[in-house]
Amino acid sequence: MNAWERYVVPNLIACACSSRPIMKQRAKVVPKAEGIVLELGCGSGTNFAMYDPGKVDKLYALEPAPGMIVKAKRAAGELGIGKSIEFLETGAENIPLPDKSVDTVMITFVLCTIPDWAGALAETRRVLKPGGKILFTEHGLAPDEGISKWQRRVEPVWKPLAGGCHLTRDTLGLLREGGFRSDDAETMYLPNTPKIAGFVSWGSAQVA
Repeated sequence: MNAWERYVVPNLIACACSSRPIMKQRAKVVPKAEGIVLELGCGSGTNFAMYDPGKVDKLYALEPAPGMIVKAKRAAGELGIGKSIEFLETGAENIPLPDKSVDTVMITFVLCTIPDWAGALAETRRVLKPGGKILFTEHGLAPDEGISKWQRRVEPVWKPLAGGCHLTRDTLGLLREGGFRSDDAETMYLPNTPKIAGFVSWGSAQVA
C-alpha cells in the first residue's frame, strides 16, 4: 500500500461517501436493518448513526482498510456505541462468521470497490440465515449509452485515484449473478452529482 492509498484515499472516500445526496440514499435502507447485522465495508462508520437500536441486536462492521477502521472506531466512540459493534478487519471475500448466522447484510457504496465481488456475494449467501436479506444502495453502470461510454473511458483513471472504485459495475446484474433477487429495487441519478458517478440503485435482495 503506497502513501496515497494509506493517507489520502481514506479521507477522500470518507468525504465523498458522506455527501448530502449519498447520505439521503443511505437513509433509505440503513434504518431497515434488523437482527444480527453485517455491514460490508463500513468505511469510516458513516452508517452507524442511522441504525435503529430497537431493531439491531448485534452489528458486525467489516472493513479491510486499517485507515478506515481507525475512523470507524472513532465514529463509534463518539456515538457511544463502540462496545456494541464488533469490527472485522478483513475483506468481504472471506467473512469470519459461521454459516447462516446473519439476518441482514448491509451493502452501501462498497460493491463498486470490492476486488472479488463474486466471492463477496458468495460469502454473503453463506452467512445469511434462511429468510435473511441484503439491504443495498450502490452507484454503478448508467443505462444511458452516452453516459456509460464516458464511464468506461474515465474508469481506468478513476480507479487508482478512488481506492479501486469501478464506475461500470451493474449492481442489479451483479446481485443476480450472485444468486440474489430484488423485487423492490429502484434507480435514479443523484442530484448535484456528476452523472458518471451518480447513477444509483437501492432496495433489498434475497437469495433467489
